[in-house]
Amino acid sequence: MDKINIQRLRKTLAYLESKQRELKRQHEKNDTRSLESMIKYLKKDMLEQFKLTDYDIYITQELKDTETFIRSVQNIIDDHSSK
Repeated sequence: MDKINIQRLRKTLAYLESKQRELKRQHEKNDTRSLESMIKYLKKDMLEQFKLTDYDIYITQELKDTETFIRSVQNIIDDHSSK
């Protein structure tokens, strides 16, 4: 993965993390569907746009759990930032 894509992925991951934190804060409120759908869309978009399955074959299984997905993407970034 080239440096530009790593930077874009890093920014997208930061956005996903902020939405996940926002979801946790609003979890006490009744309607979090819009935030949940945004997070779901963002994960799928990241998967396709950055071809994450090329770097982690199990990442599609982690789409259901956002925390695990975030850790996996962070590992991909860490692995390719040092190169």
